[in-house]
Formats: sequence, C-alpha cells, structure tokens
Amino acid sequence: MKSAVIGCGAIGGLFLGYLSSQGSDIRGIVRDYQVQPLSEKGLGIEDPAGKSFYKVKVDTKLKSKVDFAVFATKINDLEKAFSENIEFLKEAVILTTQNGIEADYILGKYLPPERILTGVVMFGSTFYPPNNIVYNFGGDLILGNLLGAETEMFSDIKELLKTSFTIREEPNIKGAKYLKVFLNLNNCIPAVLGLSMQETFSNLDISELAIKLNREAYRVVKESNIELESLPTYPRERLEGLVSMNTKEASKVLSGVMTSLSDKPLYGSILQSIKRGKKSEVDYINGQIVKLAQENRLKADLNRKIVEAVHRVEDTGRFIASGELLEYMNN
Repeated sequence: MKSAVIGCGAIGGLFLGYLSSQGSDIRGIVRDYQVQPLSEKGLGIEDPAGKSFYKVKVDTKLKSKVDFAVFATKINDLEKAFSENIEFLKEAVILTTQNGIEADYILGKYLPPERILTGVVMFGSTFYPPNNIVYNFGGDLILGNLLGAETEMFSDIKELLKTSFTIREEPNIKGAKYLKVFLNLNNCIPAVLGLSMQETFSNLDISELAIKLNREAYRVVKESNIELESLPTYPRERLEGLVSMNTKEASKVLSGVMTSLSDKPLYGSILQSIKRGKKSEVDYINGQIVKLAQENRLKADLNRKIVEAVHRVEDTGRFIASGELLEYMNN
C-alpha cells in the first residue's frame, strides 16, 4: 500500500515517523520550511522510550498516486490541502484526524463516503518546528465511518496502522467524536491566556470557568439528541458526573486531572496554532457547540464568548490575563 501523511505537525508527524520506522511506503507532505530539516536530520520524536530520529521521505505536494492518505492538517487547511493534491487522491481512502466533526463532511463534497475513514485521536503531542515532536501521552486511535458507509480497504488500512498504534473500531463514531469535542473544549482557555495546560488549570477560578463551559456544552448536546459514546480513557459517565457535581468541587477534580496530564508543559492545539501565527480550530470545537445550539434554537452564550475571546487573541496577538478573562466571561 502506497501511503501519505498530509500535514506533519504534532499528530501527522507521529504517523509519518512511526509508520516509516515499520518499513511502510509512506511520504510526508509538509511545509516548505520543513523539507530540508526533515530530509537531512530526520524527524525527532521524544516519547517514553527516549528521543529518536526517524528517517522519513517528504515533499511539499504529492507527485504520484497513493492508495491511502492520513490528513493531519488543521481543519482550516483541510480543503485547500486536499485540493492541492487531488490529482493523486482520486482513488485513495482518506483518514481524517481533525478535532470536531466537520472534516468528513468537508471531504464528502469531493469523495464518496466509502472512501472516507473517520479517526478519533486519543494520544497527545506537541510540535516543535521544524522537525521535533514531544509525545506527551499515549492512547488509542479510534476508527469508524461518520458518513455511515463501509470503508474501502478497511482491513488493509487497519493492519497498516496497527503496526504503530492501538486501534479500536467504533460503530457510533459520531458520538465518540462529540465526546472528544469535550476533551478539546478546554483548549480555548490556555489559548486565550497564553499558558500551558498545567499553568492554566492550577487556577481554580479558571477551572471553574471550564466546568461552566462543559456544562453548557453538555446541555446543548443532550437537547440536540446526540448520543455520546464513551472513549477508551474517557467514559461518558465521567463527563456526566463532572457536569452534575457542585461547581467548586468539580473544578478541583478538573484541576487535578489537567495539571497531571504530562510532566512536560502541554500546549493545546489552539494555542499551538496561535503561536505559529495560524488561525486556530476553535470554530470547530467550542464553535461547534455554538453552531449546534443555533441549529436547535438553544443558547450557548459562554462558548460563544470564549470563541470571541480566542479570535480577539488571534487578531491582536495579545494574550488576556486570567482576571480580565473571568470578568469578561462573567458579565
């Protein structure tokens, strides 16, 4: 199977490095500034086993047909990246790894549903440009088909991915994707503050804000008749318990979890984008809750305001102090 990884940052880099190390015929499609460091020095991945450099093949665009492609760009870049490489993707199966639920629908404008494979990534990493990644914590790669079709070549693709990742199949992939939205829902706060996850959630007032965001989002999802599906390391009942607890007690629980995610500073995907001067994916995470609320004539004022705050940081380049953020969100 001839494969490609399109977008080789925090998540895509792991696919490229680990699958390359297993002898897969795989090429990374990367940005211009990454080509020379990756070609000459390799891809550095620091994981629990230590730091290793992986020999990888890279280019800025596909130049020949592939059978399978992992799309690991940010969702804002997904359609452009697909269009730039469409000539060599016409017969490929595409694995989406983006946060939120919109990626499959975007590609569904170009591909039949049986050629789109939905992924939910449960591992976390941080990209240090141009060619280094820290693998912060492990987890499964969950696979399904959000569009309700039987994915072509699924058995072959699963065997390929099993060489490097723990694979789980999920029939209710939509419910799993929405529960993953809740895992990413708090990324907006450290992005606004410009802090690591650990620094952000050591503040109990900020953790309390996060609980309120989650509680509002949970209400919107339930009232929209979406059935959440448990994830391997995050059962649905944990979220339900958290949003039903007393706010102050729940904030202590959340603070404990978030400050112990990794012994290295962990920066959420939204903040990583902002630091690179890129438009973040907040519209597809907290913004997905706002969109869902609008579609069902519900309110999601807190999530709407935090989306606006993230865009303010993107536009001005100025992070917001915690006290200022709390005052804005509570008014």
